[in-house]
Amino acid sequence: MSAAIEERTTQLGHELRLENVSQLFPARGSAGAVVALQPTSMHLKPGEFVGLVGPSGCGKTTALNMFGGLVKPTQGRVLIGGKPAREGHPEVGYLMARDSLLPWRTAHANVILPLELKGVPKHEAAQRAADILTAVGLGSFLDSFPSQLSHGMRQRVAVARTLVSNPGTVLMDEPFSALDAETRLKLQAEFLRLWEVHRSTVVFVTHDLAEAIIMCDRILVFSARPGKVVAEFKIDLPRPRQVLDLQSNPKYQELFAEIWSIFRKELK
Repeated sequence: MSAAIEERTTQLGHELRLENVSQLFPARGSAGAVVALQPTSMHLKPGEFVGLVGPSGCGKTTALNMFGGLVKPTQGRVLIGGKPAREGHPEVGYLMARDSLLPWRTAHANVILPLELKGVPKHEAAQRAADILTAVGLGSFLDSFPSQLSHGMRQRVAVARTLVSNPGTVLMDEPFSALDAETRLKLQAEFLRLWEVHRSTVVFVTHDLAEAIIMCDRILVFSARPGKVVAEFKIDLPRPRQVLDLQSNPKYQELFAEIWSIFRKELK
């Protein structure tokens, strides 16, 4: 990791809250509505890394999108730093499975974009973008376009773009799911190393229980649809974590078995 990134002062992210939220979506071609999320409450402390796991369609991404202001709850409140969540919040980053890079901009120019939108001076923005691309192993690819990069490299650029502005909250919707196993483990480790510096509050949606244990401080297990939180687990593995070594850790194996015993009951 570059010295410029390491030297920045560690910060804590936002406090996040879902307060008794529920979500109904109109049913297609019929009267009534689909209950996507039963009344649910959730509290994330500043700088906490929390994973949401559960069956497909259980409301995990709906809850994530509420924090991003992309979904307005049918009832209840969503708060970021004590204020209502809103779309386009400048201190909220969103990392998805698809990299969504702009194909006409180089890797460096893609990463600079959020800094440009925040009005960061050009020289500072250029240096910060170069630093974080170097930190994710792409220091030699600053001038490469997305079409010239592998899938894993493009996702590294997406990680850099998400974190370069030091957002107080990072929302992650299965960002490593489309990667091969080796690239996935490496990128998990790189993300955690960068996160350790700034400690944004992270909401992390994944179907992969092993990934959730590796990455998170706490895991919330959702029921099958209509979703609600049915269990909560504290992941008391020490940080910083060595991703490649964790799966042989007896505590990791114990946590996996305990959480899986609940998770499997919701798979229908």
